[in-house]
Amino acid sequence: MSAAAGQDSHPTNKPFGYTAIGVFLFFGATMASYAAITLAFPGTILDEAWVLNPVAHQQLASLGRRTAFPYVLLALALFIAGLGWFRRRRWGWLLAVAIISINLLGNLFNAFRGEWFKGGVGVVIAGVLLAYMTSGKIREYFRRAETR
Repeated sequence: MSAAAGQDSHPTNKPFGYTAIGVFLFFGATMASYAAITLAFPGTILDEAWVLNPVAHQQLASLGRRTAFPYVLLALALFIAGLGWFRRRRWGWLLAVAIISINLLGNLFNAFRGEWFKGGVGVVIAGVLLAYMTSGKIREYFRRAETR
């Protein structure tokens, strides 16, 4: 192993916040999995956590069990993005950026639909994440991994 490759894997060379983004992707996969399970199998003790967002639960549950499938796909996409992110693969970075971009567009849609606060906060958070994820430091960190 070359000295440069050894340096790249050293934790102090990771851009600040890099690990937090990866953890965020896995957390998102966990939450999407939870939503899928509770929508596919309603009426269990797991439904209790929906107390945090009862309106969303009511709206999603009213669509039936088939609503779970998109959440399964989202969970898989987030999990795969998290793996690619931590392995410093370009496809992982691209997938993560695409997922957050789609989230930003959804929040923008919600804001224009009249949910100003919820949508606006989502736009700001997704925008900050995207700005960070597409910053020169992060792109360079992934680029260095490709050249190893």
